[in-house]
Amino acid sequence: MDVLEGLDPEQREVAQAVRGPVCVLAGAGTGKTRAITHRIAYAVQTGVVEPQGVLAVTFTTRAAAELKQRLRRLGASGVQARTFHAAALRQLSYFWPRVIGGDTPQVVESKLPLLVEACRRMRRNPDRGELRDVASEIEWAKVTQVGPEDYPAAAVKARRTPPIAPEEVARLYEGYEALRRQRNLIDFETILELTAAVMTEHREVAGQIRQQYRYFVVDEFQDVNPLQKLLLDTWLGGRDDLCVVGDPNQTIYSFTGATPHYLTNFAVEHPSAAVIRLVRDYRSTPQVVTMANRIMARSPHRLELVAQRPAGPEPVFTEYDDEGAEALGVALTVKKLMADGVPAREIAVLFRVNAQSEAYEQAFADAGVSYQLRGAERFFERPEVRQAVVLLRGAARAADEGEPLAPAVHAILSGIGLTPEPPGGGKAREKWESLRALAELAEDMASEGGTLGGFVAELERRASEQHAPPVEGVTLASLHAAKGLEWDAVFLVGLTDGMVPIVYAETPDQVEEERRLLYVGVTRAREHLHLSWALARSPGGRRARRPSRFLDGLSHRTTGVARPERTAARGKKPAAPLHCRICGKTLAVAAEQKLGRCATCPADYDEALLERLRAWRTGAAKEAKVPAYVVFTDVTLQAIAERVPTSEEDLLAIAGIGRVKLERYGDAVLELCRGADSVTGE
Repeated sequence: MDVLEGLDPEQREVAQAVRGPVCVLAGAGTGKTRAITHRIAYAVQTGVVEPQGVLAVTFTTRAAAELKQRLRRLGASGVQARTFHAAALRQLSYFWPRVIGGDTPQVVESKLPLLVEACRRMRRNPDRGELRDVASEIEWAKVTQVGPEDYPAAAVKARRTPPIAPEEVARLYEGYEALRRQRNLIDFETILELTAAVMTEHREVAGQIRQQYRYFVVDEFQDVNPLQKLLLDTWLGGRDDLCVVGDPNQTIYSFTGATPHYLTNFAVEHPSAAVIRLVRDYRSTPQVVTMANRIMARSPHRLELVAQRPAGPEPVFTEYDDEGAEALGVALTVKKLMADGVPAREIAVLFRVNAQSEAYEQAFADAGVSYQLRGAERFFERPEVRQAVVLLRGAARAADEGEPLAPAVHAILSGIGLTPEPPGGGKAREKWESLRALAELAEDMASEGGTLGGFVAELERRASEQHAPPVEGVTLASLHAAKGLEWDAVFLVGLTDGMVPIVYAETPDQVEEERRLLYVGVTRAREHLHLSWALARSPGGRRARRPSRFLDGLSHRTTGVARPERTAARGKKPAAPLHCRICGKTLAVAAEQKLGRCATCPADYDEALLERLRAWRTGAAKEAKVPAYVVFTDVTLQAIAERVPTSEEDLLAIAGIGRVKLERYGDAVLELCRGADSVTGE
């Protein structure tokens, strides 16, 4: 078998570079797995190394299994392909009885049970959502080799946003470690630490491991953290038969301690290294590749991809009035693609945070499109959502019929973690986003006169529709969960500033990581790429959002569609807070912002005009075959009746009315208002 057959020139160069050090900079879709498997097979075939002497390190068991399968087909059975943790645990389990004595410590699958106990010993009330974020902080500290006593200073320096005070995290970290040691337990980070320590302290162990493994290949090297690098260096023991593969432009896990520094500085650490670039993109059409290259045009480590596939459709940029319209529009476009022959399993909708999934779960359920959620629980299966629904159901049974919906829901959700301002990130942020999604749905229903009982019934309806048995269908996933995957058609949704980049990305490095995240999303698409955003959260809402800054200069260059005039210019100051036109108080509730006044402030309005507006809205909704609130919400009609606008400018000044609504309904509304003026003699 000629293992070099079928390789392109750069892949062949990788395969023939059988002696290290070798650094392969591989762009998305350039066949890096093909290149490194053929390199290993060629080294085995030419007698450079025995199969048992190779350790190929990956980041997922799926990737390791794929490597083994490909190597078997190439005649290189016997090569070890494992994750860092699997390889280290195998070695630690083998040597522990000999050099330490006794059974190998039991591996802790989750840090939460020990953290709960540490909390109780500190007389803290454990909150599992909060503790999940604390566990992430401990993992970051351990992989970056930061002890409990140094955590507060290190967290400040790294601009971490822990869920509780850094000093409290340090105390929990210390308590967790004490409990772990007392019970002879090891976690995933300790596995790596102990393996490196055993090799360092016991020369015979190091000698035996180094005798076995002489040839190292590490995939996804941009995601290596300091602890993994320490273990890799210990395995090598000063040798340099090492091949690393990665793409610095796909570094999206810095928050876990990963750093591209080891990849980008590989040639500095190994001056004799061969550096080979793979840039021929076999995955995506030239149109998708061009988009990816433009997004990363300013990256210092840019790899200019060269498309190898035939031309395909241009990327589609779509702006929607609100999130519901965006989800519905995506669902309908997906149905059209499926009707045109694209299988559901080859379509993905990718979003920035898991809380965004609810709108798409609902839209696909309504459209009769099967879907599967990857990397997260379905919205109504999330613990915080289940807890909220139980509490709301109980409250609905005891509620007075006239109790206002939105304040009642806010009061309940505030008791389980909904705060006025969101937490910085992590699991706490995800929980907050889920609760906030429920609160905003309640605000929308309240503007239509909904009750608490009706709200609970709506939640239960949505939950039942979204709890269908899992079937093969369209993939819904976060951008992080999509890494390493690909589809024929990809929809990147919710691309607004504040979401991509996420609002808590504050430093230049954090913002650039968000840009790389968008790049990862774009490069998942083989042929069809759709990018979209919504200007408001809910129908009739204030259009305060702007498309992601990462799309600046892209949409019109790829589709010929100019950026909408109503979109704020980059760098423009955020809109000023809205104040009650009667008492001057800052308005924070969406319904009050639409009215332009506090709900408790008195306001005169023309009741006859309001009735005429409602009658007109009913007809307009029937004609358009949409719910009445899609035309205008009750609150917006109330605001019109109170202000009686006489011009387009007056209409645009009412929150909930933008250019699109003005074009569709402005003339009719102004005609109704002019009729009110003639009756009153104003």
